[in-house]
Order: sequence, then structure tokens, then C-alpha cells
Amino acid sequence: MIKNIVKNLKPSSTLRINEISRSLELEGKKIYKFGFGQSPFQVPKDVVNELKNNAYQNKYLSMQGLNELREAISEYENKKKIQKCKADNIIIGPGTKELMFLLQILFDGEVLLPAPSWVSYAPQSLISRNKINWILTKSENNWFPTAEEIEKTILKNKNKNYLLFLNSPNNPSGQVCKNLKEISEISKKYNILILSDEIYSELTFDGNYKSISEFYPEKTIISNGLSKWCGAGGWRLGYFVIPETLKKLKDSLKILASETFSSVSAPIQYAAIAAYKNNHKEYIKNSCTILSVVGNYIYDNLKSNKIIINKPEGGFYLMPEFLIEKFSTSEEMCSSILKETGVALLPGSDFGFSKNRMITRLSFTDFDGNEFMENLSEIKNLDNSLVDKFAPKIVEGTKRLKAWVESN
Repeated sequence: MIKNIVKNLKPSSTLRINEISRSLELEGKKIYKFGFGQSPFQVPKDVVNELKNNAYQNKYLSMQGLNELREAISEYENKKKIQKCKADNIIIGPGTKELMFLLQILFDGEVLLPAPSWVSYAPQSLISRNKINWILTKSENNWFPTAEEIEKTILKNKNKNYLLFLNSPNNPSGQVCKNLKEISEISKKYNILILSDEIYSELTFDGNYKSISEFYPEKTIISNGLSKWCGAGGWRLGYFVIPETLKKLKDSLKILASETFSSVSAPIQYAAIAAYKNNHKEYIKNSCTILSVVGNYIYDNLKSNKIIINKPEGGFYLMPEFLIEKFSTSEEMCSSILKETGVALLPGSDFGFSKNRMITRLSFTDFDGNEFMENLSEIKNLDNSLVDKFAPKIVEGTKRLKAWVESN
């Protein structure tokens, strides 16, 4: 009754670890949720109020999305980028995950996935029957592919269409892509379509985010939404910005949208206008400050001769590699860590690495972001004492993980 392609799939590892953590907590165990990536901050109050004010909205909206919202998003994007977009370039979806899935369904070609990549890119490719070409990356290049590595893959079959997923700041590494121009040039050479997943772009710690669309606007689709910077993951609202040159692709995406999700929740769309129209610079700045302090606390405490780890640059992830030889797979190691310490991590094999490489993803969001943010304005010196006070589970989980490493 079930297609083989679906039988072989597992539930999303990020959602699975959240369920496992909840189950263990219900059993009375103390769990440090370093596995599930979810914003620790509350949705800004003005946006919440707009949701309350629009709860009565009960009509189906345009499959492309509420025009007022698309106008607000186009203005928001145009303030950040050199290349300008119009409301008609934007399509609203129930989270970017659904839009990416529909893109993979309509795309006729092969997918280029840097390793590491977000856990859902590959399963969506498999369901869509798109061949995956993994591009192994290196820590010295911030875990992003070089032009040479991309070209090496393309040259195996130049006659194919290719779709490259580029996610910066990156999930799972927490790194920012520094060689965008290089990637854009090789993409132009081979006419590669790029999905620029910019869901963590507002959470770039140096405040100087660059999009590959600035170098290669004609074949770059920008993907963003409310879940990370606005703390509204459960609201399920994301969007694509699709250039005029890809109008046929946009029209096909609209058709698929009409046959799947129809339209995004009306109250959520009306509320999202406030998210993009109102000024949330202070909220975003404070979010980045807190995440940077917390991420660097873990980085400073874990880096050692047994753990290789890059300094966090954006989002809320670190990607430690454990130089420990007693385990055969990273999944086995993560299970052992959870059992012995209560610290939940995700294995690197979920993100495209080989199973026998002891890489993990660590999410540093297990703290009350609202309490931290409310007290931030009164704090002058940003140091580790703040993490001790406002993120105690981060401190305790890091200590347990460090002690576990030293004992192994």
C-alpha cells in the first residue's frame, strides 16, 4: 500500500529529537535540549496584537498571498538588498519548508547539496525523485562549497539542469558564507538555479549580511520567513522572492500551491504585515546580542584537543566534531551522550556527513529568551555572568557535555 520511496524515509530528525526530549522529560529526566532548533524569543507584542485583532479573518486569500503582505515584504527586502523586487515577485507559503518541497517537485534536474545541509533538503529531493549530488565541504571554508568543488560535480554531466541549495547563516554549522561572488560566477557559467535559504539572515552576528542574489539575481530564489528572527516558528509563514526571469517557474509554483495548501492562514498573513512594516531593529539587535553571547560561551567552553568547533557567526547552532574513537557512528555517540548526560544533540549523519564521522549539531536555545531580553537594557557589560544568570540550562548542559568528553 505504501510506496517504497516513502517506506525508507524517517521522520524529520529535528522534530524527532524534540519528541524524544519531551518523552524523557515526562519520565522525570532532566534533559538539556541542544537538539531542536527553535527561537527562544517571544513574538514581538505588536505582531501578536495584530494576530488578535485579525482573528475574525476567515476568508480564503489569494494563493500567492495577501497583496498588502507581499507589498510589505517587498519593501522590507528592498531595504536590505541592492536588487529590487516587487510584490508580484513574492509568493507566501505555510513556512518555507512547503515552498521548497513544491520547488523540488516542479524542478526538472539534479540537486546540489553541500554537506552539511539542513535535514529536510535531501528527503524532499528523494520524494521528488531528484538525484542528489553531495558536495563535501571543509571547516576552513566555513563549511560552504568552493567554485572548484561545484564545478567538479557539474562536469560529471554538464547537460543536466542543477539546483543548488545555499543556506547562510547555515544550519547546522552556524557559519556565514564568505565566497558568494565565487559561487555566483560558477553558477552563471553553468546556468545553475540557486535557492538562497536566508531564514537566519537577520540573525547574522556582525549585522552585515550579504545575499548571493546581489551577485546573481537572475537565477536566485530567496527564501525567508517569520520562524527564526520573529520567534514565530509555529505560525508557519514563509515566502519566496522569485525574479522576473523565472516567471514561468513562479507560475508553476502557484499552480502547485493551488493544489496543495490553497492559501496560508488569513489571520497569520494579516498579522505578518506588522512584522514587516513596523520597526523591529531593536528586537533583532537584542536577539543577535543574546545569541552571540550564549553561542560564544559554549564555543569557549567546548573547544579543546578533543573537540573541533568553529566560532558561531549567526543563527543558533554550533557543529562540534568529537575526536573520540569508541563509537562506530555519530548516531550511536549522540545516543550515548543523551543517556549519560541528558544532553540532546543531533548526529552529523542527518546533515549529509558520513555516519562514522563524529560530528554533531548543537542548538543553543534552551533558555528563556523573553527573560533574557527584558533584562538586557539594564546590563552594561555583556559577559559570561549573563549566561550563568539567564541561561542556566545552557551552562549546566555545557558542563555535562565537557565532563563527558574529558572522561572519554
